[in-house]
Amino acid sequence: MHITFVSGNTEKLPDAVVPIGLLYVMANTPDTHEKQLIDLCFENDPIEALKNSLKESSTDVVAISMRNIQKNDYSGLEDTIEYYERLIQAVRESCDATVVIGGGGFSVMPEGLLQRLKPDFGISGEGEENFPKLLEALENDGKGIEKVGALHYFENGEVVVNKMPPGFLDMTTLRNPERNLADPRYYSEYGVESVQTKRGCPLRCDYCTYPVIEGRVGRTREPAAIVDEMFASIETNPGISHFFFVDSVFNLPRTHAKNVCRELISRNWSIPWTCYINPLGFDLELAQLMKQAGCSGIEVGSDSGVDGVLQRLHKGFTTEHIRKLHDICVRVGIPDCHTFILGTEGETLDDVKHTLKFLEELDPFSAMIMIWIDDYEALDQEYREQRMALRGQIEGIIREEQPRFPTWFVPPLQLNFNERLFRALRRSGLHGPLWQYVRT
Repeated sequence: MHITFVSGNTEKLPDAVVPIGLLYVMANTPDTHEKQLIDLCFENDPIEALKNSLKESSTDVVAISMRNIQKNDYSGLEDTIEYYERLIQAVRESCDATVVIGGGGFSVMPEGLLQRLKPDFGISGEGEENFPKLLEALENDGKGIEKVGALHYFENGEVVVNKMPPGFLDMTTLRNPERNLADPRYYSEYGVESVQTKRGCPLRCDYCTYPVIEGRVGRTREPAAIVDEMFASIETNPGISHFFFVDSVFNLPRTHAKNVCRELISRNWSIPWTCYINPLGFDLELAQLMKQAGCSGIEVGSDSGVDGVLQRLHKGFTTEHIRKLHDICVRVGIPDCHTFILGTEGETLDDVKHTLKFLEELDPFSAMIMIWIDDYEALDQEYREQRMALRGQIEGIIREEQPRFPTWFVPPLQLNFNERLFRALRRSGLHGPLWQYVRT
C-alpha cells in the first residue's frame, strides 16, 4: 500500500517542533509499504499544499497527525479543530484514500473529534503497533479490524471504540525515527532536536493529558540507546545546536534520569539540552549530574503559589518543593523557567495575587504565565459571566505587574511571546528555548 503521512502542525511559537511522534509511527510501519511524508509546518497555505501534494501521487491511506488541540497561547480549541476539518476535506477532494487520524491532540478527546472531523478511522494513544495492524486489516478487506487496539470508527452510524489489549509498548523494541525525513528548516532556522527517554507518567495532575496519551506506566529506554540516537541525529543534521527531552517529566524515575546523565558524561556530550522537571524527585545530585551532562535549563510546571490550589490540582508537591528546586538550581547554576496557570477551577482572585507574590519572591530565571481557558459553552450563563470576569481581572493584574518583571512570558497577552521578538533573537544566532535569553 502507498501510505502518505501528514504532519498537520503549523505552530511555530516559540519554536517549530520536529514531528517526532509521527516519525516514530512512520519508522515502525513495515517497509513493505511505500511511505511518504508531507509536513505542512512551513507552508504558507497548508490546505493548498496538501491538495497539490496528494494530486501528484497515488495514495491508499492518508495518516494525519494532530499534535495539539490548541495553540501554545491557550487561545482555545475551535481554530485548531476547524483547521483539521479543512485538512480532511482537502484529502477527500484530492483523492479516494482512507483517512486515519491520530496523535496527541486526537488522543485527548478521540470520540468527540471523530464525530466532528469524520475521518474513516482514528487511533488514540501510541500508534507504532496499532497503525500497522490497521493497515493489515485494510489489506484484508477489514478482516480483523476489531482487534486493532484503541481504534475509533463508525459502524452503522455509531461510534465504535476498540479496547486496548493489556500491556504497553516496550520502548526498547521500537525503531528510531528517521530524522533525515524531517524538513531541514527545523534545524537551520530553529536548531532544536527532540529526543524521548521514556513514555508514561504516574502523576495525576488534574488537567494534564500526558497519562491519557502515553498511559501511567513508565517505560524507560536504555541510556546508551538514547545517547546513540542523539549522536546519530547530529551526524544526520549537523545544524542541531540544542536538544530537548520531550518526556512529560525527565526526572521521574529519578534513577533513570541520573543514568542518562551519566551516559552523556561518559561520552563527553557537549551540545546543550533542556527538559521538563518536576519538583518531586529533584535533588542536588541529579542537578549536578545534569549540569555536568550539558543541561542548560529546565522547565517546571509549578502552576500555583498556593498550596491549596496545588492540592486541588493534584500536583503532589507543595510550594516548599518549588522553593527547594529553585534553590538547588541557583546553587548548581541551572536556569529554571516556571510555568504558572492562573484562574483554574475554584481559584479566587486572592489566590491569583498570592501566586504572583510567590513568583516575585521566588525570582526564578524566567516564568511563563498562562491563563486558564474554560469551555464556556459547557457553563451556565451566570457561571460563565463569573469566569469571564475573573479572566478579565487576571489580565488586568498581569498587565499592571508585568513591567516590573521583564523576563515574564505571558503567551495569552503576547507579552514577551510574539513572532517579532523570537525572530529578532534567532537573527542574533540564538537557538534552543528562547526564555533562556530574554533575561540576558
